[in-house]
Amino acid sequence: MTIANSIELKQDYWSYVKRQFKKNKRALFSLYVVGFMALIAIFADVLANEKPIVCKYEGKTYFPIFNEYLVDLKIGKPYAELNNISWIDADFDFAIRPPIPYSPNTQDILNFGFVSPFGKQDVKSIRWRHWLGTESIGRDVLSALIHGTRIAFMVGLVSMSIASVIGILLGSIAGFFGDNRLKASRATLFMFIITGFFGFFYAFTFGKILLGLIIILVSFILAYLLGFILKPIPFFKKKIAIPVDILIQRLIEVLVSIPGLFLIIAIIAIAKPSIFLVMVVIGLTSWTEIARFIRAELLKVRSLEFIEAAEALGYPKWRILLRHAIPNSVGPVLITIAFGIAAAILIESFLSFLGLGIPPETLTWGKLLSLAGGGKSELWVAIFPGFAIFLTVTLFNLIGEGLTDALDPRQKK
Repeated sequence: MTIANSIELKQDYWSYVKRQFKKNKRALFSLYVVGFMALIAIFADVLANEKPIVCKYEGKTYFPIFNEYLVDLKIGKPYAELNNISWIDADFDFAIRPPIPYSPNTQDILNFGFVSPFGKQDVKSIRWRHWLGTESIGRDVLSALIHGTRIAFMVGLVSMSIASVIGILLGSIAGFFGDNRLKASRATLFMFIITGFFGFFYAFTFGKILLGLIIILVSFILAYLLGFILKPIPFFKKKIAIPVDILIQRLIEVLVSIPGLFLIIAIIAIAKPSIFLVMVVIGLTSWTEIARFIRAELLKVRSLEFIEAAEALGYPKWRILLRHAIPNSVGPVLITIAFGIAAAILIESFLSFLGLGIPPETLTWGKLLSLAGGGKSELWVAIFPGFAIFLTVTLFNLIGEGLTDALDPRQKK
């Protein structure tokens, strides 16, 4: 089998997977609903915000929401003349407001203390009604749910993106190279050990995960470059096989043996609360299943004819791995990613329910659950976010089941 034939077969295979997935009506419907929820997450600021989308104040036209984006991106300046106004009570000449005229942290002092969505509310008109009620200090539940959708999707997608990169990289290296196909000079290995030690030391000393990962990555690149200095020495020039498969498998076993949730809680408890921290920690602890799946696939793919043909043509092993082996092995990984997104959303909700990892002022679905006092008169504060968590997790699980059936050749009819 030639490389061209393998590409053609790969295209036919994914066309077949697409057709099989469409036959699963539950999975297809779940995908559409997830797409709709993703749109809500993307346009959360336009759907629920105390600031107008566009307004005219003292003869000038402003776009407060879009200006906030520019300020956050450090490419714009806030409107100085609007700094001290009340967005809700301001007397605008003209204003187009979002459908929900409340931000998640807007406190309505006239409707604090768990105002029911069906009860009497002290509002100027029906336009300002809290359709899903308020929580203890008057924050709008519907606005919090809408913005919580963005946080949930960010946590799920970003954390699983991190887990996918780590899992696919380590799993594919273990499966493709095994214990004797990856060789490196003693000089490179020696420098990897030295710089890697200092890289991990400074990473944990700074206590910042992102900075630590950058330091470790830079230290490994530096090791590779410094290895050339020692290569002229005969002892360091000799290449030896690196048992990457057994090393990565032992690493996976160590991580799996530690309860994942407790490991996440332990890391988050000692760091400054941040949504980004939650995403990174979940990603760094969720890659093991992805690595196992991709390793198993690579063990089969590496012995196929098109891989042997690429090796016979003299292509570098890393090119064969990245251009041909991995693209033909990622199918089962998609299933793991779909289930992993659901698990990440559930973990984030649990952490925010406990008040861990998420800044106190940030309202998420889990945080809303924790704000419910437990009385019958406050049930809506728990029911709506609870249903949102249940629905989202169920939808991603149904998508995962649909992918499982579509990727199974035995399902072909």
